[in-house]
Formats: sequence, C-alpha cells, structure tokens
Amino acid sequence: MKIRYMLLHAYGMGGTIRTVFNQAGAMAEAGHDVEIVSVVRRRDEPQFALDPRVRLSTLVDQRGGVAADSLVRKVWRRARGKIVPYGEFAAEYFTERVEGAAIDYVSGLRDGVLVTTRPALNLISARRATGGVIRVAQEHMNLASYHEAVREHIGRYYGRFDAITVLTETSRREYRELVPGTPVVRIPNAVSMERRKHSDQSNPVVIAVGRLVPQKGFDMLIPAFAAAAAEHPEWQLRIFGTGPSKQRLQEHIDETGMGDRIKLMGRSNRIHEELAKASVYALSSRIEGLPMAMIEAMGHALPIVAFDCPTGPADVLTPGKDGILVPPRDVDALARSLGQVMGDRDLRLRLGAAAAETAHGYTPEVVMPLWEKLFAALSTGRPLDDTTWAAR
Repeated sequence: MKIRYMLLHAYGMGGTIRTVFNQAGAMAEAGHDVEIVSVVRRRDEPQFALDPRVRLSTLVDQRGGVAADSLVRKVWRRARGKIVPYGEFAAEYFTERVEGAAIDYVSGLRDGVLVTTRPALNLISARRATGGVIRVAQEHMNLASYHEAVREHIGRYYGRFDAITVLTETSRREYRELVPGTPVVRIPNAVSMERRKHSDQSNPVVIAVGRLVPQKGFDMLIPAFAAAAAEHPEWQLRIFGTGPSKQRLQEHIDETGMGDRIKLMGRSNRIHEELAKASVYALSSRIEGLPMAMIEAMGHALPIVAFDCPTGPADVLTPGKDGILVPPRDVDALARSLGQVMGDRDLRLRLGAAAAETAHGYTPEVVMPLWEKLFAALSTGRPLDDTTWAAR
C-alpha cells in the first residue's frame, strides 16, 4: 500500500513530527511504500531519526530564507483569501507560494493514502484532493484549542474525509458531534517503553517537561510546588524545556524565594535518565492534546499529579490508581496533591507501578497495528466499527 504523510515542516522539532516519523517507520517495517512530504524545509537535516526505507521530500525549500515569501504574505491574504483560515496556529507559514505548492501537490495525487497532520493541511486535502486518494485527517489537538474560525472550517469541510483520527476518547466524541456521518477513530500516539528504567522513588525530585509557554502552566506549577515544599524541605522541582516564557518563569521562581530548589533546566538530550531519577511527574497544562511527556514519565513508573485540563490527562489516568487529577487551574489543589505524594513513598510506589502498566497500552506494539487495520479497512471499503475504536 502507498502511504503518504504530509507534514508542515518535517525538519523541525515537535511531538507531531516525531509521532509521524515513528508511524511512517512502522508502516515501512510492515512492508508498505511510505513517503513523508514536508511542505517547507528550513534545515539541512531532520531533527529526529527516520527509517531509511521512508522517503522524505520537500515542496518548498526555504533554507535560503523566507523574506521574499514574508513580503507578499499580507497581500496574499487580502487579495485572494486562503484555504488556511485565520487563527490556524501555523497560518504564518502559508504564503501564496507555500499554500499553492501544497494545493498543487494534493490535487495531483491519484492513488494511495494521504495522511495530513494539522488543520491547515487537512483543509487543503479536504478541498483539493481528487478522487482515487484515500484521505485521512490526523488531529493532534482538541477542538477547544482552535480558533473559532478554524473550528468553523473543520465543521464545514472535514465531512469529505474517509476518516478522521484523534488521540483521545474525549476528542472522538467532540469531532463526531461536529462532523456527523464521518468515521472518527481514536488512535493514540505511540511511546516506546524499551529499556525504560523505573524510578525507585528515593530521590526527592518533582519533574515537569514541556515548552516554556503559557499553555504548559508552569506559572501555576511554581507557586503550587512552593506551597507544598514548605513542609518538605528536601524536595526540588526541575522543569525541563525551552521557550519564550523563560524570563517570566524565572521571575516567578525568584518571587517564591526558592531559587535553590526550583530550577529551569533547559533542554536535555538525556531526559529519560532525568525522569528515572525523579519521583513525581507534574502536569500543570491549561490545555493538552494527548500528553506524551506524561505518558513517557509513566513508563518510568512515576506517579502523576495533573490538572484535569481539556483534554488528555483524564483519558489516560485513572485517578487514585496511577495518578491524581485536580481541578483545572486550581493551584491550591495542585499544591495539596503534590504535598500528599511527596510525603508518602508507599503511595508513590503504588501509583508509579500502576502508571508503568498503563503506559504499556501506548507502546508501538499496541498502537501501530491499529493504523494498519484502519488503512486496510479504508482501502477495501469495509465499514469502520465504532465499538472497535472506542476502547482505551
């Protein structure tokens, strides 16, 4: 089977890129003819390892710079309009040249499966791909995270897809309501659990991982930890990641007076070792898709303390079994739950062991056969049984 994955920038960093590279490699391993199409290219080499059997091609090479495209961006929006709606997170990428290249590519396909991986690309596929191509829209975020204009376009055009795939059961219900009659399939992202060392819960460290942006809520985690740590003076908080909020978060840390115990660690190439050395994973996000860093932490037998934000944590965790969920943005509740697990090693061991078991439901051995099953059903015209795809 010929399978094409379309990414905006396959040479960048990000969970979607890594996930698609893993999927493509698994499909190539299964014997399929697989290609990743990068709409733009701004680096010489991909940031993630790619199976050599997967072809990687580019529509618009921007390694020489994007200034020329930038000059016509505003004119393009005013004069002709766009398929890519205002409010799409990556709208700034879609100049006339970039959007035109993507449209020309999808309209020229005549066979195989085309998997598009964000609303901008999904809408181009829905509106311009021709007959003979099996179209699959891959959604990595929940509906509420999108601008109203993006949601309106999703509701108007996603009914043209052969299938929509989402990461969580909550998102599946939302998309089915918005696009009735179109198959919506839940297939989570896969996380490899090979050679994952489990935490022994002896090191008094709370760890958090993510981009330093408001979405991740580290501005709420810092005061929550500070409140909990007042009764647990041996504990530290380590936040791994980079991003534009670094200075503001450091100011929050300085305000707590715990600069020696709360650290912004930057990016780490050995994050799995850091996870194994910690004893609690904290997720303070305002919104999530499927929290992959949290699932990776669970693979290291770390108990989770998380905001019950939309969506993701509640689709993965069973409260009291493998983690603790607290009301969204409730800093006091987050502090109390952090203090609870910081002060009880037996609780951490019990929650962590269950977390590791839960994480195995997201391994490639479990997830990748679901993709093969979906593609096989679509290629033969077999109906998709909702009950098959709804289970965790």
